[in-house]
Amino acid sequence: MLAESLRRRVVADSGHRAAWLQARLRGVTATDAAHLATDRSVVQAAWHKLHPPTFTGNAYTEHGKAREPIVAEWARRRYGLNPSTLLFRSETSAEHLATPDGMILRPDGRLELEEIKTTTKPWRHIPRPYLRQVWWQQYVLGAERTLVVWEEHRDFVPVEPEPRCRWVDRDENEIEILVRRAERMLAIIHERTPAA
Repeated sequence: MLAESLRRRVVADSGHRAAWLQARLRGVTATDAAHLATDRSVVQAAWHKLHPPTFTGNAYTEHGKAREPIVAEWARRRYGLNPSTLLFRSETSAEHLATPDGMILRPDGRLELEEIKTTTKPWRHIPRPYLRQVWWQQYVLGAERTLVVWEEHRDFVPVEPEPRCRWVDRDENEIEILVRRAERMLAIIHERTPAA
């Protein structure tokens, strides 16, 4: 069950893919935030937002889409996280957007999120772009922590009987850096977008 404050900030549902994709074009998403590592990458991210790639997927992205509901069900049973398809905006900006893979509002009022990944490589730690994605989602939704769940596969067959996972706590310093870079990205987009 979503708190009223969150329900008011729902922008779109990925179940309605065309509307969801259109809504994502209007701001900085967690996917965008994953790339905001340097000043140069901010410029590149803005360029990609203005010129969306034509890539629509491959065998690896299709595998990830097929496995996500299965991994999400595992996380629901194990940690109580409910799958989510909703795109949210932040409290302070309609252009700061995120679609977590799962979420739960705990009885004590803490919001926890979930991010699901499939990978062909073993992880000793969560890759930095994914951490930026997680911190952005935490900022947009006001969450305290996120369960990152990943499933390694070889030739599209899971390597282990269960996914692996790790909690990532909110990091205000990282969030502040991301918000600053996101605002720079949006400024570049607005400078280069002709007025209607």
